[in-house]
Amino acid sequence: MKRSVGSAGDRYDSAVTESFFATLECELLDRTTFATQDQARAAIFDFIEGFYNRRRRHSTNGYLSPHERETRFYECGKAA
Repeated sequence: MKRSVGSAGDRYDSAVTESFFATLECELLDRTTFATQDQARAAIFDFIEGFYNRRRRHSTNGYLSPHERETRFYECGKAA
């Protein structure tokens, strides 16, 4: 892990990470009650790998999903 290189409010802040956690909280955690930690862990994994990385479009990726952006990057040899 690397420390954040910026201070709050500048372009190096953790806006993308904060946006991810806000989405996770709003779209999954606030809407679901888990009986066990294993249930929560599995639901979070499914949310990230099944929805967030595969289908959800992101403005920071040119409105592509992370999976599609990465696929295009490796197919073209450059960022989309």
